[in-house]
Amino acid sequence: MLTYLYIIQVIISVSLVAAVLLQTKGSGLGGMFGGQGAVYTSRRGVEKTIFQVTIGLSGAFLVFATIIVILAG
Repeated sequence: MLTYLYIIQVIISVSLVAAVLLQTKGSGLGGMFGGQGAVYTSRRGVEKTIFQVTIGLSGAFLVFATIIVILAG
């Protein structure tokens, strides 16, 4: 059973990394390090959906990491 949890954890972590990278503005990873300015804009459409998916994936990552630590320890 622990093996299945490890596989799920890897899938969630790869999906979480992809979701975070999709949120960068500008030209991909360069938008993370470049100065875009501190202008607030509201999220709409696909951007809002990706943001909510990122929150869900981070919660799932936390839950599965806790379960793995409890079962493996």
